[in-house]
Amino acid sequence: MSAPRPQFETLLYEVADGILTLTLNRPDRLNAFTDVMAEELISAMDAADADDAVRVIIVTGAGRAFCAGADLGKGADTFNYDATGDAPRNEKDEPDWELVRDTGGRVTLRMFESIKPMIAAINGPAVGVGATMTLPMDIRIASRDARMGFVFCRRGIVPDGAASWLLPKVVGLPQSLEWVLSGRVFDAEEGQRGGLLRSLHEGDALMAEARRLAREIADNTSAVSVALSRQMLWRMAGEPHPQRAHEIESRAIYWTGRSDDAKEGVLSFIEKRPARFSLSPVRDMPPGYPWWD
Repeated sequence: MSAPRPQFETLLYEVADGILTLTLNRPDRLNAFTDVMAEELISAMDAADADDAVRVIIVTGAGRAFCAGADLGKGADTFNYDATGDAPRNEKDEPDWELVRDTGGRVTLRMFESIKPMIAAINGPAVGVGATMTLPMDIRIASRDARMGFVFCRRGIVPDGAASWLLPKVVGLPQSLEWVLSGRVFDAEEGQRGGLLRSLHEGDALMAEARRLAREIADNTSAVSVALSRQMLWRMAGEPHPQRAHEIESRAIYWTGRSDDAKEGVLSFIEKRPARFSLSPVRDMPPGYPWWD
């Protein structure tokens, strides 16, 4: 089922041959992050999850940057929720902690919930929220000229985007502490050594590699298997004991093992031909999913 394609102010949303290329599109501001961009990213994720024509999402930036972090156009009060009106108050005129939520975190949590795999093609500077938004993406590749930084402590704040949970999952605690506590901007080679980046590429080879990786997924896998597997790997990373993973995997194998896609996966292997998977994560997720709620 193909859904209507949305139009955005700060994003380009382009679907071709199963791949959504989602481009942060404020090149005159180095794709700096705004409230509008945040809402549009959440809407784009909703649209992608509902569209069977989207098998894989590639996120990149227009121009010479990926995302230069929060737009600092509001000046000294950029991060002051009271001044910007972003701190809901309770009846005692105190911050309502059930409602106060950082904007970057709302975006990364929506990406975390995605049933479509995500590839970050980091084409230039990615700092602050521009770095943390890549953490719930499944594969990160970068231009050799890219630079990244978790610069929050140099701005007098703390990490956003659920990075205090996500970053240690991706690169480990010691590397996370070094990058966050120093707040320094580092080059792509260091990002690769630290486990943040899978590979580095020159020029147009970056998007070519992102599309190759996307095609590897889109052309060879069951969309339902990918949706379940992505969520299981991310969710089970936070469980304290493998028993919970065993329970979830057993349930998933039971349901997928009975499916048309499982039959097709086996027959295509036996018959030495490409698989023709038919199930849709929009319509055909197992009963009771998500099982961890």
